[in-house]
Formats: sequence, C-alpha cells, structure tokens
Amino acid sequence: MKQLCLASGLIAVLAACTTTSAKKDPVTPPVGPSTAPATQAAVPPRQVAPPKIALVLGGGGARGFAHVGVLRVLVQEKIPIDLIVGTSVGSLIGALYAANPDVFELEWKSFEIDKDDLFDYSIFSAKAGLVKGEAIKDFVRKNVKKQLIEQFPVRYIAVATDLNNGERVEFKSGPIVDAVRASVAIPGVFSPVRVNDRLLVDGGVVANIAVDTAKANGADIVIVSNISQRVVDYNVDDMLSTIMQSITIMMAEAATSQLQHADVVVSPDIGDVGTLDFSQKKRCTQAGIEATQAQIANIRAAIARYYTERGGVPPAAFVSVQPSP
Repeated sequence: MKQLCLASGLIAVLAACTTTSAKKDPVTPPVGPSTAPATQAAVPPRQVAPPKIALVLGGGGARGFAHVGVLRVLVQEKIPIDLIVGTSVGSLIGALYAANPDVFELEWKSFEIDKDDLFDYSIFSAKAGLVKGEAIKDFVRKNVKKQLIEQFPVRYIAVATDLNNGERVEFKSGPIVDAVRASVAIPGVFSPVRVNDRLLVDGGVVANIAVDTAKANGADIVIVSNISQRVVDYNVDDMLSTIMQSITIMMAEAATSQLQHADVVVSPDIGDVGTLDFSQKKRCTQAGIEATQAQIANIRAAIARYYTERGGVPPAAFVSVQPSP
C-alpha cells in the first residue's frame, strides 16, 4: 500500500513539471521608438510688460477744450497714460494734466481759461507778432502745479519749431513756462521766443500731431486727439483771424501723414468752431467726451492686440473687445 502511494505521488509531480515546462515565458516587446502619438506640452503664455501708452494732443486754438473731454473719458475708463505729447494748445492742456493728473481739477482750470489769459495784444511793442506772450506765461506759472517738466508725475513732451532752421524742438525737461510759451507761438500772431539760444515758434509748423515723437520716445500704443479736421470758419474778418485760419488749414493738411501712424484717432466733431472762439468750451469738451467714448472699444482692442502679438495674455479688461468699425 505504501508503495502504491509513493508511485501515485511520483506520477503527480512528473505531471506538474510537464505542465510547467509547457507554459511559455511572456515575450518582452522590443525596445524602440513609440508608435503612439506624441503629446506636446502646452507652452505657457509669456510674461509681457504692460504697453506704454501715449496721448498726442494736437493744436487748434479754442478747439483745444475738446482735449479735456478726451482725457476725462480715458481716465474714467482706466486707460493708463504714460506719456503726453502736446503741440500748441495741446501743450497747454497736456501740461495742466501731466503736472497734476486730476481730471476734475483739469476741467475746472481749463474752464477758467479766457481769451485774455492767452492773447495780450501789443501792436506797438511787438516786433514779430501781435501778441507778446506774457499773459500765457503768467497763466502757466499760476495754474500748472509743477514748474519743471522733469517733476511731472506723467511724462510730458512739448513740441516747438526752430524758426531759423526749421528743426523740431522737443521740451522734455526744464521750465514748463518756456515749453508752453514756445509751443503756442503761432507765427505772425505770437512773438517768437528765445530759449537756450534758439528762436522758437509754434510746434505745429513742423508737427501739429507729433505721433512720431511719441513713438521715438518709447510709446507702444499712440492715441491721438485730433482737433484740426474740418477747418471751417466763416467769421474771418480781421488780420488776426485771417492768420489763424490760414495756419489752421496748413496744419490740418500737414497732419494727415502723422495720423496714419497712430493706433487710434479720436476726432471730436468741432470743425465749425473757430480757433479764437472761446465761447464754446462746454460744447468742445462734450464733443471730446463723445468722440472718445466712441473709440474706447478700439483702444481696448489695440491694448489686447499688443499682448497677443507678443505671446502674452491680455488683462481681463481688454479681452473679448469688439472694435468699432
């Protein structure tokens, strides 16, 4: 009986060995390049520095009150302004704001401006202009909060023209009174002013809308307040108004090429306001407000485009903006 049990156990062991040897080892696949589609890692957006935004304020006499409305809307819509470039009356309004970026105080001060604050006629004493220019210097001293351009909280450039050689002169530092006095010196109306051994007149002679000045000084986006369009004035009846209207027409034509290089152009509907008509301050300001509101979508779109073109993500305020036609 014991032998029978041993025999049965031996047979069972042999059967188990046979079964185990019959099983094949698992085949390890050859190592090689994977045939599965590769998954590309998402590229994170770049960190893009905010754009430097410049506001260019053109010349146009009493129409310059429209610049106040433009600034009001930009501030309300939280459009940052890093640089203001002003020519002629644009240099005056720009100085008032850049020296003290408070749009409510700007409105208050600008509404106080009267014709006599800017035009001090002196036919007998003036050698090269009907207006001496001392009145506007007094106004700037009293109303511009800081008297040195380099002290302004907002970067500022006033544009003038060298009467002797036709060169553009840019005031980026120094006394604001000299900068504004030179920039507003309309030829034949204001006497030229000598600053740093240069005889200077209105910047509008060479650049009434100085878009290229803004770009050359680091602006990534340029917004223009253009008050030189539709130059219509049927009240030209004396020597001063004749000179002013003639210069306005020439400056409007010269500004065309500069406007083409701006990112956004705000054009208040004030073409029928005379350059010496200081009775329409409120209308000009309101026109500036309305024209800027109409361009806010385009301004936000320009800012968003700045980020996307550089591989960044625009801030939420500038996403999904539909520009106006």
